[in-house]
Amino acid sequence: MFDFGRIIQRKGTNCYKWDQCKEFFGTDDLIPMWVADMDFETIEEVKRVIKERVEHGVFGYTFIPDSFYNSIIDWQFTQNNWKIEKDWIINAPGVVPSIKICIQAYTSPGDDVVVQTPVYFPFFSSVKFNGRNVITNPLKFNGKHYEMDFDDLERKISDKTRMLILCSPHNPVGRVWKKEELERLGEICLRNNVIIVSDEIHSDIIMSTHKHTPIASISKELSEITITCMSVSKTFNLAGLATSYVIISNSVLRSKYFHTAQRLGLLTTNIFGILALETSYRYGKKWLKALLEYLRENRDFVLKFLREKIPQVDAIETEGTYLMWLNFKKLGLTQEELKEFIFKKAKVGLQDGRMFGEEGRGFMRMNIGCPRVILKKALQRLETAIKNR
Repeated sequence: MFDFGRIIQRKGTNCYKWDQCKEFFGTDDLIPMWVADMDFETIEEVKRVIKERVEHGVFGYTFIPDSFYNSIIDWQFTQNNWKIEKDWIINAPGVVPSIKICIQAYTSPGDDVVVQTPVYFPFFSSVKFNGRNVITNPLKFNGKHYEMDFDDLERKISDKTRMLILCSPHNPVGRVWKKEELERLGEICLRNNVIIVSDEIHSDIIMSTHKHTPIASISKELSEITITCMSVSKTFNLAGLATSYVIISNSVLRSKYFHTAQRLGLLTTNIFGILALETSYRYGKKWLKALLEYLRENRDFVLKFLREKIPQVDAIETEGTYLMWLNFKKLGLTQEELKEFIFKKAKVGLQDGRMFGEEGRGFMRMNIGCPRVILKKALQRLETAIKNR
């Protein structure tokens, strides 16, 4: 029913992932597997509703209807068994802008903000550009699996610590945090009066046997200190429509967020984003189920290929997201040498692991949200390059 194997030409469409390769890698003859969007069409219902709106021909100022909020409420209940209210929802142009709004709303210059590295690199810049201090709480890696280091977190929290930015599911290591892990993290933050900003943009991209738990859904106490950032952009491949939302149950925190966003002029969205979000949440469940099966098969294909043909490269078995964290340390290369080798010799555009923090040295992030034939071709290039070193 859904053809995720069909190759769609994205070059020449101002596509960051495909059309910016030369600027980013120094060459455009590689297979790009870096930027976190998928090479799949979105659902037919979204394409249809946007076409219908385009035919209307008038694109004036637009308010957000109740149906937009109701679709979010229904989705969170069916997907995560989380009961939220309309008043808790505030629209936003993206998750990263929402994080920056939170930093300005809830912290002051010189305050400490905790991030759990290796982690999505805009977390660092969002903190630093706003004049706050980045405090790293590195994840513990046992060679196969990542876990939170709660003891390290306890040691590093001080009277200057105001916020922790949580990545759930985690980008790039692919962990879907267990409820017990989130409970312990939340208990530490509650005890130390630390606000949690939870980036849950990948919350729908969960591999079978795992379950996403919004940290704010665990208890009323955690809900009161948490700002949850979500979007349809990863789930339904709609990042270009710049539409997301935050969920904040605490009226004081919600008011601070709203007024900061209002001051910065970041409460607007666009007519197509409004339509796409509501339509995706109303009609996208079957498509999403098929997508998750295809992504799981892609993940398993990578694991099998590396195990059988490139044992020098280890992959973390991602539990969520369509991103895989690849360990190249057995090659014995410096990070600069690794980048040169991957980009210039193998001709594959992976994301430099060092961008995610010091803990990313020796690693690269691979986006597997693509037709399997492209994935196979990229892996074969890696295999050939490594064999010919």
